[in-house]
Amino acid sequence: MLIHDVRNSVVDVDVADLNQLKSDLNHSQPVDVGEYIEQLPKKQRAIAFRLLNKSQAIDVFEYLPLDVQEELINSLHDVQVAQIVEAMSPDERAELFDELPAGVIKRLLQELSPEERQATATILGYPEGTAGRLMTTEYVRLRQGLTVGEALSKIRRQDEDKETIYYAYVTDDNRTLVSVVSLRQLLFTFPEVYIREISSDRVVKVRTETPQEEVAQVMKRYDLIAIPVVDREERLVGIVTIDDVIDILEEEATEDIQKLAGASGDETALSSPLITIRNRLPWLLGIMLLYIGASSAIAPFQSTISMVPVLAVIMPLFSNTGGTVGIQALTVTIRSLGVGEVTPKDTLKILRKELLAGLGTALALATTMMLLSLIWARPQERWVALIAGMVMASNTIVAVALGTLLPMALKRLKLDPALISGPLVTTMLDTIGFLTFLSLIWVALNVLHLPQ
Repeated sequence: MLIHDVRNSVVDVDVADLNQLKSDLNHSQPVDVGEYIEQLPKKQRAIAFRLLNKSQAIDVFEYLPLDVQEELINSLHDVQVAQIVEAMSPDERAELFDELPAGVIKRLLQELSPEERQATATILGYPEGTAGRLMTTEYVRLRQGLTVGEALSKIRRQDEDKETIYYAYVTDDNRTLVSVVSLRQLLFTFPEVYIREISSDRVVKVRTETPQEEVAQVMKRYDLIAIPVVDREERLVGIVTIDDVIDILEEEATEDIQKLAGASGDETALSSPLITIRNRLPWLLGIMLLYIGASSAIAPFQSTISMVPVLAVIMPLFSNTGGTVGIQALTVTIRSLGVGEVTPKDTLKILRKELLAGLGTALALATTMMLLSLIWARPQERWVALIAGMVMASNTIVAVALGTLLPMALKRLKLDPALISGPLVTTMLDTIGFLTFLSLIWVALNVLHLPQ
């Protein structure tokens, strides 16, 4: 993309540069123009947007983030806003309205045509995060009694503004979804053939109340670029398209990664420092509180550590290694649940696999721990190596078990498995590992009277 690079001085450029920028913006891909405008300083976004012709402005607007869309709505004239919002697809419009003040929404709804107003109100009537809220009402619907030729004529005459025409959905007189036919089938079938003869009644569909994550999984499973949405009476009310599903998958993946890392919110790499602090600090303070548990497990054994100084060298290995093992198992389990590869019914199967892998890992880590302990310990402390190896092995087994069972338990309770964050698992494992290790050392010193 070639856009004249004046993003830091749109206000001050001369007429020649402004004309060049206008030409570049109107001859570039909408998605690239949207990215360019998003990166401009706030005061210059509306100026750059006003340089776009009407059709380009409509296309670019849908590629802008919601906060930038809201900002432009507040800075543009009502006529411009009405034209843009009217041209948006109903699902994109509903998503925008979710972020706007009630007064602005009321004003914009009054500017819409009756058809678009009804379509938007229908989508806004469904709960957030469901297929009904995600769908668009712009789809191709055909009646059973049409021939292929009549169906193609209808599509040419009436359906040019539909969001996708790769599939046409066949309904009866009550709008009940009966079958589906692809555009490819229509194009390669003789015009006099009735569409009921070539359409398939094996329709993959979802209901308006279906969670959006489930919609994405169904479309991925059946390799669909669009999926019909029906109400409780099996009447066709809309479709969900692949571009919306891609957004869902990206959103869910981002959310899961942030939760696993102990982050939150919609922070990005380019977010302001204040947003970064606001999103991260609560988690960091929470993690500090969690680590009080691990510290409390160590506090009663301060005299034990002073008697066997090598413990201070060995103990960080429990923390780092056990936490990493737990996060590995946790990440794999959450990812598998997220993409629908497994369900809570597979818990025992997955746990068996993780424990078998954990045994091999435990033996290798325990051996390494023993060798390092022998190197670091004084001659009279080398018995510590045996206890260190035993605890490392047991902590590894506990780590893979927790990493598997905790997200499965949350999923069974219909909660988000990603609520189990990496720092939480690490803290639990640190507490268990330190308490077990130091308790065994105390027993060795005070009951078995091993040398120190």
